[in-house]
Amino acid sequence: MENSILYLVTVLIWGSTWLAIRFQLGVVAPELSIAYRFLLASLLLFVFSAVRRLPLRFDLRAHGAMALQGLFLFSLNYLLVYLATGYVTSGLVAVIFSSIIIFNILFGALFLKNPIRPAVVVGGVIGIAGLGFIYWPELVDFDLGSGEALGLMMATLSAASASLGNILSARNQRNGLPIVQTNAWGMIYGGGLMLVIALLRGAELTLDPTPGYIGSLLYLSLFGSVVAFGTYLTLLGRMGADRAAYITVLFPVIALLLSIVYEGLTLNVIQWAGVGLVPVGNYIALAKRKAGV
Repeated sequence: MENSILYLVTVLIWGSTWLAIRFQLGVVAPELSIAYRFLLASLLLFVFSAVRRLPLRFDLRAHGAMALQGLFLFSLNYLLVYLATGYVTSGLVAVIFSSIIIFNILFGALFLKNPIRPAVVVGGVIGIAGLGFIYWPELVDFDLGSGEALGLMMATLSAASASLGNILSARNQRNGLPIVQTNAWGMIYGGGLMLVIALLRGAELTLDPTPGYIGSLLYLSLFGSVVAFGTYLTLLGRMGADRAAYITVLFPVIALLLSIVYEGLTLNVIQWAGVGLVPVGNYIALAKRKAGV
């Protein structure tokens, strides 16, 4: 499949998952909902692999690599985002999480010996600045006092965790581990860990039987996890962790535009300027140039 299609599918799905996540809040503890999401996604991937007769047996070293990917990409980063939103606004979390671009550049150079591409750095900074303008009303109210500094730290650690998961996926692909089966095992490891964490935090093992919760869980598992992580990690392997990570800047903008359409959200001039900056940064980061640029 063409990279442009994979890119568009990932952005649109992750940009729309915020609608589904809203139906997840309420009866079931968020940590438990995350566990359900990835355990169900893992089951779907195992069924798909069995139907397609894809190999599912790997040695211990491969399982260790897949478990690490699951820890950082399908578990720890989600928990840290959940904890961060208890102290700071979701807009600030979105801006901080977009720093995964910078983390991917640094970690890619450190662990994978990838070259640092100036255009991606410039595009990433412009994109993050665009998100900063979009969520400017929330940023100006930020106060390092109380628990907001802790929330800022957890949001940053979440971006770092997700970035390490990206780098681990890139390394796993380089070592010949297939994306579908790696995600299947990684999600069961990550989802299982989230289940343990939820129970240790005192969450009651419940399931909300309402159509809204079940429907959103199915959407998040099938599209938000199975499909979107499959397309995103495929892009990561093809175009590099630095360029693929720009998706994390784009999908909050899609979520914002959907909020304008469905919830009547209005933006000021600064916020619209931010919306305009994001695609500019995307073009700079992804435009084809001579090798090494």
